[in-house]
Amino acid sequence: MNICPDDTVLTSSTRLRKVPVEEALGMVLPHDMTEIIPGKKKGPAFKKGHIVRPEDIPRLKNMGKNHVYVLELGRSDLHEDEAALALARAVAGPGVVFNDNVSEGKVSLKAEIDGLLKVERYPLQQFNELGDVMLATKHCNVLVRAGDLVAAGRAIPLVISAAIVDKAVGIARQAGGLVSVKPLLIKKASIIVTGREVYEGLVKDAFGPAMEGKLKGLGVNILSTSIVPDDQLAIVERIDQALEAGAELILCTGGMSVDPDDVTRAAIRRAGATGLVYGSPVLPGAMFLVAYIGDVPILGIPACGMYFKITILDLVLPRILAGERINRSDIAALGHGGLCSQCKVCHYPVCPFGKN
Repeated sequence: MNICPDDTVLTSSTRLRKVPVEEALGMVLPHDMTEIIPGKKKGPAFKKGHIVRPEDIPRLKNMGKNHVYVLELGRSDLHEDEAALALARAVAGPGVVFNDNVSEGKVSLKAEIDGLLKVERYPLQQFNELGDVMLATKHCNVLVRAGDLVAAGRAIPLVISAAIVDKAVGIARQAGGLVSVKPLLIKKASIIVTGREVYEGLVKDAFGPAMEGKLKGLGVNILSTSIVPDDQLAIVERIDQALEAGAELILCTGGMSVDPDDVTRAAIRRAGATGLVYGSPVLPGAMFLVAYIGDVPILGIPACGMYFKITILDLVLPRILAGERINRSDIAALGHGGLCSQCKVCHYPVCPFGKN
């Protein structure tokens, strides 16, 4: 490889050549070309990387350019825009779109739908290790809205080896795309608030409104919110009723600690739940529970869900709504980044909490 005077990197098969402007059609300008109109304008008329078109010839001549320096691409090379478009097509998975009108080798990828952003992290690292290409993304497992920017990338040099692009495209395609957005599938939920003190009216229920707010904010319809005492059979009965009513998700709040009268966890198991995971390396949320009755997730929400604005529920709930089946490994992985800083003013999700 060699370097032009303006630091444009050339490959061994790409040449820098001085040619008459009429012969420069389809060739690439290796540097910005400044246009000066006295008293009116001074700035780039053509930017580095511009491909010369027929309509550019009169303007170049008006600028006093009868000859220009251009790049002649070798057969094994790609212009940055052509490379960026090929990369974007491979990188974008389901639920992600981009504009075909690429400029300066840059591409922006946006969410096509509301949903859960997924990033293939190890293939993304392999992609970026190639060196002449790059892709930066938002964190995996965050909620995004249609039109949100989720990733941006580019071909770094003006002229890039086709072999590098092929490798990058191969990595992305093998992963099925490096970024995708999964729709939120669960739309109906029931909430079961446990606790004798709430059931008997000694304490005002704060769990129900808090859970309803979170679910409605994610587009979930609340089929029922019921209050039951700390009694296993009563909790099991309400779980059965919720399932019969068509609940696709059940939240059981309270009764998740180790006190003798905290029976919610035992009741969930007694209702037929399997795959039960109790306990998490997240604060707030150490006594969180997730289990399944058939395909219906049952979440056990500890007392922190009532007192803290953001807990482990906010990290796990979007994934569950997107149809992911959460297991112990998923919960264990949340330990890295799972300590909330308890900021006086909460800026979640624009913060490190849960960003592992």
